[in-house]
Amino acid sequence: MSKSTSYSSSSGPGTQLDWQSEDAGQGSKAASKNAKATNVGGQPHRIVIVGGGAAGIELATRLGDRFRKGTQAGVTLVDAAMAHLWKPMLHEVAAGSLDPGKYELNYLEHAHRHGFRYHFGAMVGLDRTAKMLRLSATYDHDQREISPSRLLPYDTLVIAIGSRANDFGIPGVIANAYPLENTSQAVRFNQKLIHACLRAQTQDQPLRPGQLHIVVVGAGATGTELVAELHHTMRQIVSRGLDRIDPERDIQITLMDSAERILPALPERISKKAHQLLSGLDVNVRTNARVTEVSELGLKLSNGTFIAAEMVVWAAGVKGAPVLQQLDGLEVTRTNQLVVEPTLQTPRDPDIFAIGDCAACPIQGQTFLVPPRAQAAHQQAEHMLGQIERRLKRKPLLPFEYKDFGSLVSLGAHGTVGKLMKRTAGSGIFIEGFLAKWAYSSLRVMHERSLHGIFGSLLRVLVRIISRYVGPRVKLH
Repeated sequence: MSKSTSYSSSSGPGTQLDWQSEDAGQGSKAASKNAKATNVGGQPHRIVIVGGGAAGIELATRLGDRFRKGTQAGVTLVDAAMAHLWKPMLHEVAAGSLDPGKYELNYLEHAHRHGFRYHFGAMVGLDRTAKMLRLSATYDHDQREISPSRLLPYDTLVIAIGSRANDFGIPGVIANAYPLENTSQAVRFNQKLIHACLRAQTQDQPLRPGQLHIVVVGAGATGTELVAELHHTMRQIVSRGLDRIDPERDIQITLMDSAERILPALPERISKKAHQLLSGLDVNVRTNARVTEVSELGLKLSNGTFIAAEMVVWAAGVKGAPVLQQLDGLEVTRTNQLVVEPTLQTPRDPDIFAIGDCAACPIQGQTFLVPPRAQAAHQQAEHMLGQIERRLKRKPLLPFEYKDFGSLVSLGAHGTVGKLMKRTAGSGIFIEGFLAKWAYSSLRVMHERSLHGIFGSLLRVLVRIISRYVGPRVKLH
């Protein structure tokens, strides 16, 4: 099902941070032993995974557990953040209905528990001949250097850096709209939301047009789920003593998309049901609406209409990160995603793989690509585990086969709708209500189970259930 959801040159077990540059000679030797299980001198095969999202962290965890002893292979995870949060939860963080601290997974601690290495930094370049990954320097909030720019050798490289929203070159999007691509961006928007309400409560002058209006551009799963959460959390915030704000009069939430309906990638029945639920919440749903400019005060549409809104969230489209164009000639698509073969290898370098949203992977027997969904990331991580094991044994690699297990959309406390797919192609069961809500919640537990095991995931669920009754229902700071 989907929710339509950094260092040492040695490769032994355990976790280590090493801020020194790697010996480029090691990468050259590795290049001459393409796809071998061990390097010259019997060194373990160096597996480097870039990106600790849903696909990357699951693959690193499974590989770390498998090669914990470090004699056959060593596993390294590289990420520009210090912690992992499952991306389908970002809309809840942005709305304030979820405290990220209760769900985040610290890379350094997780690496220690599962026998792989973690390196803090962002991928900024690649030398495919020397088989060296280039990492950026990292800095703290005072702009003091934490780690210098450096090189990291690899024998097998797996790129799993996810995707970002597509601004389509529309003026003002980057400067005036809030993306939801990572935890820090979601937290930043949530703070903007709270501050806007506090400002409206204490200012002397009347509210400006659009002051407490929110427009979410992009009616995919993230945008649709976000507006439902915002409807609930905005009223929760106001109920905490902000009596000068009338939710029905002052707060307006708009969901906008250029497509003919919301959730255009999902079955029409799910789209209609979600639209119906949002209309019941007085969410203003606008389809066939194309944005031409975003300013500090609102949005301009192609038909000349101006919508006043001082808070705009951009959740439209999917494209790859700019760094994917700087990877020593690896091929990318028009949306800047890495082109991969059915084996998940890049066509121009069989030692480099790509999985998750950053990969343009064809669906076998179809002209479509694997969709950017959480279930696809999970399936590719699972397949990649087998690919690496076959690669180390010098066996032929297998093509990836995507299986659509269905789609679920949660509108928070207001309902959940979805479709569970049967084994027969094109068939499925439409679900809603308690069953759909339970199935949606199970997606998060399944992801945690892949990282912590059955006992660890159940323990985390129990802790959060208990904390729900002793803490605030909405994050207010």
